[in-house]
Amino acid sequence: MRPRPLPTHGKMASEQCDAVNMDPDMELLSDEELEREAEGFKEQGNAFYIKKDYAEAFKYYTKAIDMCPKNASYYGNRAATLMMLCRYREGLEDSQQAVRLDNTFMKGHLREGKCHLSLGNAMAASRCFLRVLELEPDNSQAQQELKNAESILEYERMAEIGFEKRDFRMVVFCMDRALEPAPACHRFKILKAECLALLGRYPEAQSVASDILRMDSTNADALYVRGLCLYYEDCIDKAVQFFVQALRMAPDHDKARLACRNAKALKAKKEEGNKAFKEGNFEAAYELYSEALTIDPNNIKTNAKLYCNRATVGSKLKKLEQAIEDCTKAIKLDETYIKAYLRRAQCYMDTEMYEEAVRDYEKVYQTEKTKEHKHFLKNAQLELKKSKRKDYYKVLGVDKNATEDEIKKAYRKRALLHHPDRHSGASAELQKEEEKKFKEVGEAFSVLSDPKKKSRYDSGQDLEDDGMNMADFDANNIFKAFFGGPGGFSFEASGPGNFFFQFG
Repeated sequence: MRPRPLPTHGKMASEQCDAVNMDPDMELLSDEELEREAEGFKEQGNAFYIKKDYAEAFKYYTKAIDMCPKNASYYGNRAATLMMLCRYREGLEDSQQAVRLDNTFMKGHLREGKCHLSLGNAMAASRCFLRVLELEPDNSQAQQELKNAESILEYERMAEIGFEKRDFRMVVFCMDRALEPAPACHRFKILKAECLALLGRYPEAQSVASDILRMDSTNADALYVRGLCLYYEDCIDKAVQFFVQALRMAPDHDKARLACRNAKALKAKKEEGNKAFKEGNFEAAYELYSEALTIDPNNIKTNAKLYCNRATVGSKLKKLEQAIEDCTKAIKLDETYIKAYLRRAQCYMDTEMYEEAVRDYEKVYQTEKTKEHKHFLKNAQLELKKSKRKDYYKVLGVDKNATEDEIKKAYRKRALLHHPDRHSGASAELQKEEEKKFKEVGEAFSVLSDPKKKSRYDSGQDLEDDGMNMADFDANNIFKAFFGGPGGFSFEASGPGNFFFQFG
């Protein structure tokens, strides 16, 4: 028996079947015998293909090609097998070789088109499907695949517009739709991953980029996306390493170069701001954080920290409204940013916006139930409760740390100012208003001049617990006691609108 030729597994055969590519003993076989051997290998390949054992099918189709490298159908069969193994680039090469050998080979054109389509080359795929329809005008598969190619082109167009408008959700949607008929298109996957990163969906973006890098560790686009995710997660040093690696693979990668430059600039400016803050140079820190915020508006996490840092500086500079606004911007960028909620809550406390402070502290405590957060919440709730009562310090016009003498002096001034007798000649409406103020001044003095009541008032406790019913309160009794009893004074007019007090 003549020895069979040894096949060259996994190697693309050339068009020419010359002696270089053939086993020496193969020359002993006639063309007819070679064809018969090749057909046998093809049939074995078909059997494995039917069983869905594509790896074995590939081996036998390769043996058939080694025997007869000018047979278009063998390349077509191996292309079909490679497609089932998701090796679309190799399948594309085989299908292209098939149609080079036989331009009327319909299945070859169809498989070339499907490989192009799977790789995201919709224009090239369309040309292939149109060629199929020239050969078979009623080929329904080609008609459907042509529609798929057209839909990919439309999704690409919509994604481009969406990216320009920064509508990254739309881009992700379009790429998901395009990847259904083009599952092996790295370009679509990279664009989707980049937009996922821009949307803050970093784990998903990392997953897509990592899948590509497992297949191609030198893919500059995937390296760029990995770096972008780390950059947006505020891991700037690691991000720079990926950007540098991407630039080694593709020195003209503009996005990687820009991201690398931004990452370095952002880190430097933030560190300058931190240094100025630690040194107590708050004005400089405020300006440096503001400059850092202009570097990259897409860096959500870092910008949230910068806004919060600037809010901290703003509170030091007594720019409380600006500080609250900065905290709100930080929270809008990162709704889980506890530090921003705490900073804003403190600013609300400092501006006596207690309801807002309670709301922020409740959010913090729901997220992190620590003793410290519980204390902050209780304190805010107490201040809110106190704020809903009459502010006796404001009524008397004194500070909360006023001394006993200051409280007495304030009462004397306000009581005389609002005493009803002083306004006996005024309109009924004004008399009523001044009487109300006179009563409030008496209430305030009766509480703040009594150490026990003052202590309970300052701690937010209800004064009614001491049996003090303000509804039945008589301000005249306080006034008389303070000024020495009944008949101790009188109001007399010295001219229109002018009064003086005479004491007995």
